[in-house]
Amino acid sequence: MSTVAAVDIGGTKIAAALVDDTGTIRERIRVDTPSGATAILCVVAELVTGLRERSSEPVQTVGVGAPGVIDSTAGVVRSATGTMPGWAGAPVRDELTGRLGLPVAVANDVRTAALGAVMDPRLDDHPQVLHVSVGTGVGGALIHDRRPMTGPHAVTGEIGHLLVPSFGALACGCGRRDHLEAVAAGPAIAAAYARATAQPVRPLTDVAARMRAGDIDAQTTIRSAAQLLGRTLAGLIAAIDVDAVTLGGGVVHGIDEFAGVVRAALHAEALPPLRSLPVLVPPAGPDTPLLGAAQLARTITQGTRT
Repeated sequence: MSTVAAVDIGGTKIAAALVDDTGTIRERIRVDTPSGATAILCVVAELVTGLRERSSEPVQTVGVGAPGVIDSTAGVVRSATGTMPGWAGAPVRDELTGRLGLPVAVANDVRTAALGAVMDPRLDDHPQVLHVSVGTGVGGALIHDRRPMTGPHAVTGEIGHLLVPSFGALACGCGRRDHLEAVAAGPAIAAAYARATAQPVRPLTDVAARMRAGDIDAQTTIRSAAQLLGRTLAGLIAAIDVDAVTLGGGVVHGIDEFAGVVRAALHAEALPPLRSLPVLVPPAGPDTPLLGAAQLARTITQGTRT
């Protein structure tokens, strides 16, 4: 049985795991994301090293999902927003290969998560899938026949920068407030609740708890973000036409009600042929990005690139 290391680098946390060739996660670890590219890559190397030392099987390869516009061929971050200061230009593949002595594959984190999302058996007959991740930021990935589409500039799926008819309480990572990320990302939702209540910004987990306790402002804030996301996606799928939409990320997995509101808003706004489009949350939940990173790691031995 072969084992690979899977890494998901996010704006607030880094997760790493060992995954066998049946797609089973054997061991995992999660830490907060430090500041700066050097510190991030150092932590990733330490996490993978620790997992290797505890593994009963040799680790063959490493797959890394990383934020930003990623040149997967070179393994370099070509550009990144202010959400990850100092991340642009990071030589992720070469740095980790040098530290670990293992082959490393790197791709955009949302595209990597999409590889995990399309492992859902419900998508077996759905070749064209839009995966949407809602967490520290908002991102997307377009999948065709279980392969991500990158486009000539490697920006396919950067849906966080779609214009919306609203101004967020917290700017998008690029600095604009009229982008989808400024309204629907986790930090943006928390900031919107603080603005509505004239209180200091609280963690989104606290806002979600208040929503469940009957706080009307919390309910309205979270529901409004989910509805706007659904409406925006309805317009997007009218342009690109897909077989299904999958939803993931910390907001989706942390607030059970969020996906249902997005689904209802999307169906309500969609063109008639798209009103029954499947809008699914992968059964692997928060592990979806790690399973995708494991799939990415296996492309090294399979001779393909994402």
